[in-house]
Amino acid sequence: MKILTTSHGMAREEGTPSSDAFDVRAWDQTVIAVLSDGAGSGEPAREAAKRAVSSLIEHYSARPRSWSPQQALNTFARILNRSLYQESQVRYERTEMVATLAAVVIEGDTLHGINLGDSSVCLWRNGDLHTLSTAHVEQEQGRTHILTRALGMNAEIEPACFSLTLQDGDVALLCSDGVSNHVSQPELATALSRHSSARSIVLTARQQAKDETLDDMSALVLDVHQTGRLHAMNARALTIPAVLNKGEVIDGYELVRSFHGTSRVWLAEKDGHRVVMKFAPVEAIDSPQHLEAFTHEIWNATRAHSIHFVRSYEPPGQTMRYYLMEFVDAPGLSAVLRERKLSVDSAIALGKFLADAAQVLLRLDLAHGDIKPENILCIGDYTRLTFKLVDLGSAASIFSVSSRAGTASYLAPERFHSAPISERTEIFAMGVTLYQALTGRLPYGEIERFQTPVFHPAKRLSKINPNIPSWLEAVIHRAIAIKPQRRYQHYSELVHDINHPERVQPFYEEDTPLLERNPLAFYKTGFFVLLLTTAWLLFKLLAQK
Repeated sequence: MKILTTSHGMAREEGTPSSDAFDVRAWDQTVIAVLSDGAGSGEPAREAAKRAVSSLIEHYSARPRSWSPQQALNTFARILNRSLYQESQVRYERTEMVATLAAVVIEGDTLHGINLGDSSVCLWRNGDLHTLSTAHVEQEQGRTHILTRALGMNAEIEPACFSLTLQDGDVALLCSDGVSNHVSQPELATALSRHSSARSIVLTARQQAKDETLDDMSALVLDVHQTGRLHAMNARALTIPAVLNKGEVIDGYELVRSFHGTSRVWLAEKDGHRVVMKFAPVEAIDSPQHLEAFTHEIWNATRAHSIHFVRSYEPPGQTMRYYLMEFVDAPGLSAVLRERKLSVDSAIALGKFLADAAQVLLRLDLAHGDIKPENILCIGDYTRLTFKLVDLGSAASIFSVSSRAGTASYLAPERFHSAPISERTEIFAMGVTLYQALTGRLPYGEIERFQTPVFHPAKRLSKINPNIPSWLEAVIHRAIAIKPQRRYQHYSELVHDINHPERVQPFYEEDTPLLERNPLAFYKTGFFVLLLTTAWLLFKLLAQK
């Protein structure tokens, strides 16, 4: 495959930020190009466009092998849309983070693409220019600048999809409306026939724009000199076993024993090396939804490369639908807590670990979704513990899930009322885990999955375990605050306080009595009230004489 790519962008006014974002990546027999135009000139629109480009490229580069390029583009666009829409509602209480999207992937000799909004995708071939994208705008004259479909505009979207077989000599163009509104189709066809660069096309649009029509302008050009051999990623015919038995050999891996009381997760051995095999659920045999969920799990697990997680991967040549994880011979935190509570030092180390692991996932636009002791492995001895976070089956794009997915006793109060998963809901789960690790108790008690609980302030940690320093008590109680706005809003805030205990401010729930919040102030106030009362009674007594 030989493809020459060029890209260029210009802001509406020199020295001001552009609301357009774009990028191109290439590896093996794959090229992906993405362009997005923020709907407006404000920071939310610019952020949406940048997120659209970076997220789609990163997601696609780690897509599951079983997904076709079109399925991957469509799925990732939907995930991204939900994330932007939910985040807008949380941050601005209205739709603000809106952007167009134009994306193409070239795999071997096929071009796959999607679009939302009015950013264009065109293909020049043998003297003719073909428009591949669909313009999602009002059709009434004078209103064609109004978008009818875009990323972040609604909770659910339906991207326009297209694909075609490429030929040597084809040229693909992605551009924002700032270019397509100022360069005609015949002019674009002429420019692409001459193999003009993206910079040349953007400069032409700039020269032809009037002061009143100036706009951010950007373009990507993919000049296909030679197509490559098509690598179909969905060609594998993988079966899903209905029953698995001890001693069975699958792709060279012998099943040794099942884990966690389930027949779908197994300790297996191959050539003396032990691994964990996780198979697709039996329901996935007949249910596309269950199969899709398992494929998402594989995608999330295999791209979370960090010391904070067990390594996950799909082996080459596999014949069944499963993935492998490194086997770590260590107990879960839940098993440790059945024998003893964590020391203060180990709890601090656990807090740092959880916040760091969450930040790693956030860089992938993910939240774990089920942080709890059962999903934390404890490595080492009593004096020095390290940890690993497991089970990314509940992981989801940040702000994308508004259900009660997860374990009820660790869900933030707002999650019971359809609030989306976010940094602060994950921080709540971390706080509950730390509270439990230090006390052996859940701060708000055991909560059943279908229960909608009423939350009352948790008992102060120091009243259960007096060895807990006041700064750590404040950190944990802020993390599990009932009202989300009083909680840490970002992982970075939690990390800062854990690393700087001398700067941590005391924290109490709003309706905590003064006696508990500040005993000295309570007794001082009581003293002066008593003094004034005594003085008043003495005055009344003397006045009667």
